Amino acid sequence: MFNALSAPLNLADLDQSMRRTWLVFAGLAVALLVAALLLAGEYGRSQALETVDAQSRIDANLKASLLRAVLERQRSTPLVLADDVEVMAALSTRGTEALQRLNEKLQALATNTDAAVIYVIGPDGVAVAASNWREPTSFVGNDYAFREYFRMAMRDGKAEHFAMGNVSKRPGLYISRRVQGPDGPIGVVVAKLEFDDVEAEWLASGKPVYVTDRRGIVLITSFPSWRFMTTRTIPRDRVAAIRDSLQFGDASLLPLPFRDIEPTSDGSSELRALLPGESERRFLRVETMVPTTSWRLEQLAPLDGAISAATREARLIALALLAPLLAFTAVLLRRRQTLALVSARDRAARDELETRVAERTHDLSLARDHLETEIADHRRTGEKLQAVQQELVQANRLAILGQVAAGVAHEINQPVATIRAYADNARTFLERGQQQTAVENLVSIAELTDRVGTITDELRSFARKGRFVAEPTPMRDVIEGAMMLLRSRFAGRMDAIVIDLPENGLSVLGSRIRLEQVLINLLQNALEALGTRSGAEIRVRCEDGPSGTVLLVVADNGPGIPLHIHEDLFTPFNTSKDEGLGLGLAISKEIVADYGGDITVETSDRGTVFTVRLKRA
Repeated sequence: MFNALSAPLNLADLDQSMRRTWLVFAGLAVALLVAALLLAGEYGRSQALETVDAQSRIDANLKASLLRAVLERQRSTPLVLADDVEVMAALSTRGTEALQRLNEKLQALATNTDAAVIYVIGPDGVAVAASNWREPTSFVGNDYAFREYFRMAMRDGKAEHFAMGNVSKRPGLYISRRVQGPDGPIGVVVAKLEFDDVEAEWLASGKPVYVTDRRGIVLITSFPSWRFMTTRTIPRDRVAAIRDSLQFGDASLLPLPFRDIEPTSDGSSELRALLPGESERRFLRVETMVPTTSWRLEQLAPLDGAISAATREARLIALALLAPLLAFTAVLLRRRQTLALVSARDRAARDELETRVAERTHDLSLARDHLETEIADHRRTGEKLQAVQQELVQANRLAILGQVAAGVAHEINQPVATIRAYADNARTFLERGQQQTAVENLVSIAELTDRVGTITDELRSFARKGRFVAEPTPMRDVIEGAMMLLRSRFAGRMDAIVIDLPENGLSVLGSRIRLEQVLINLLQNALEALGTRSGAEIRVRCEDGPSGTVLLVVADNGPGIPLHIHEDLFTPFNTSKDEGLGLGLAISKEIVADYGGDITVETSDRGTVFTVRLKRA
């Protein structure tokens, strides 16, 4: 920035130049500081996320292991009681003394094992003995034949079922074992495990923790208000079936108060959650399976404090490193400016002497200067003309580039939408364990990716007014390809499309991909015009036309095309849709024209009919 100081400058110009230099330096320093603080903040945030994720995973795995230990301790009680002599005797004889001894034994076992209640059910589903036999809410005499844990134990020998108690109205895990007599099953032993102590420990940890089943329903949680809420929306028919089973009482099964869920690369996710009695905060959610169960333990780790601290620390370090460097640069700049000022003063003294000599040749200098001024004016005029010409060329290039970019954005919209839908479906199938179906979706995504590349190349050729070699193309392949691209985007509305093709099929001269583009544009416009109206119908038929042609007809029963749009229907950027580019029909007309065909349209308030005429192959 000091190269200009080598030219003759007076002290005022030098002072102004030095001021500008300091302004530039200050601007660069501020920009560098801002960039450094932003980068340091982002680095601090990523480090905080990694630290919180690692700590949360260790904590979640520990909680899952402790929960497994609680389950294993309670699983042994029904296992032992299923072979107990007193249990078998009470179920076989149903004597008053035997049942009384069994009630007292179960009461003692429940106290020693921390089980909520232990009870024995006869083969008819009626409880004959229970540890709470003295309490008003005694299970003795209640019918549990409808309970899943009773039916599964009688059928399979054992069962574990989490549900809301129909007598106690308290949730818990029912662990059951079948009691096998000499002639077959004679009853079921059940131990109910409640998780109040576990939930209290989770609440004391300060991090929201909950356990869900394979359907995403919260079973165990540090916040009782979250119990029987869901991590994902459950279809209405499945909600009705769950309520009819009385597994969770009259729980609403509403989604948890989470939003802005953003998955991370390591399987966890960031989200915003509204905790009971608190304001909304951001958390990192980590997940782990509970061993020996189908349950998933999820823990929310607060992020705001950790991210703020890590970001602040990273920015302070960046500032500590950058501030001395900027100070050192400022010292060097000031020293160089001082040397330049001394040199400028020396030149000023020499310039004053040279001025006296220059006055002697003033007249000749005026004539020379006038001539040089004219030459400079001509040169500047030529340079301006050249600059204007370059700007016009550049503007023309940008206009063409804008049309190509807009065409690409419009034409790959359908494949990209389909890719997104297949990707979402593949993720859902993977979560469900349907790997084969997920693989088929991924194969479809790969094919659509190739299709996007082909469309991009063709649109680039369209912008250059290129021509594609026509070849025999079956219309059935064209229609099936177009339907495949539209199926995911217009799921649930494709039934409105009725295809009518001759049994022997028809072939035309053209390119399959480009003809698919034409049909996709026509079908998409028809589907968007029909919307969700009842009785919507789009008929696609292919038939022989006059003079060796084939007619592709797309007819809908929509509201028709407005008059002001119909007049310039095939003009680029003419559209009635807020998000549309108005290029679809213009590109379609160009494609059909490339293969010696044309497109006509008829419209009224009863519908619209597009007729594409192509040469028969």
